Amino acid sequence: MRRNHSTPAGSVPVARPLAQGREWSISEYLCSAGPDDRPFEERHDQFLIAAVVEGTFRYRGDTGTAVMHPGAFLFGNSSTCYECGHDHSTGDRCIAFHLAPAYFAEVAASIAGSGGFRFPAPLLPAIPALLPWLVRIETRTARTDRLAIDESVPQLMEAVIGMASATPPLPVRVSARDERRISDVLRYIERNAADALDLDMLAGVAVMSKYHFLRTFRHLVGMTPYQFLLGVRMRRAAVQLATSLEPVSRIAFEAGFGDLSTFNGRFRDTFGMSPTVYRSRERAL
Repeated sequence: MRRNHSTPAGSVPVARPLAQGREWSISEYLCSAGPDDRPFEERHDQFLIAAVVEGTFRYRGDTGTAVMHPGAFLFGNSSTCYECGHDHSTGDRCIAFHLAPAYFAEVAASIAGSGGFRFPAPLLPAIPALLPWLVRIETRTARTDRLAIDESVPQLMEAVIGMASATPPLPVRVSARDERRISDVLRYIERNAADALDLDMLAGVAVMSKYHFLRTFRHLVGMTPYQFLLGVRMRRAAVQLATSLEPVSRIAFEAGFGDLSTFNGRFRDTFGMSPTVYRSRERAL
């Protein structure tokens, strides 16, 4: 979004960057405007998908006018102007995904059947099918694992484009060459599981665009690269717990987990017990 500098500063949202990739960025927008503030006009330089987390406001764009509310997803088409106003309430909070037009077109071509797809409406309302995505957005943007966030961006795009276009996704066609490339990436992840990996790096290993790589990987492997990476890390950590006396913290860090609390939580989710209890049980067998 581009701010209109003729608008009073107190009536526009304050942006806090959360994460950024080559073709996307995520920011939290906090707005304190109310009924006494003049509606502000801005411009979408890129495509926008914004999750409304708190508050209500009126949004007018090139596809119409809508009242935004918690749980709704706001859409903006690139190179269009829009206006926001708080006619009946004060303040809101949104988490916004800014998407480069070329990246958006690549995903839209696979999901909506056309790289020229543009959002036909200003929002998707708060419906149960979108609630899990709202939770994921709030939780994943708080994490520091780049690969998890990088995967969430095209997955969110797929979900909302699919709902907005009401067309079934095109089938994934995988060539023998793509199979070899995905196999190369699987081996690469195994060899470098303790390192900080991201989607740009893995797509580079596959010599594929990020989105084509992610979609092909999910189709062939049955999970995302991040899920596969977590599985490799967790399995190696569990083996170390059962066969060594190394401190749990050292095992967690050497496996590639950034902090002990994250490792403990994921380990409990996977094995149903803490790492310490797991070690005691396995060594007693």
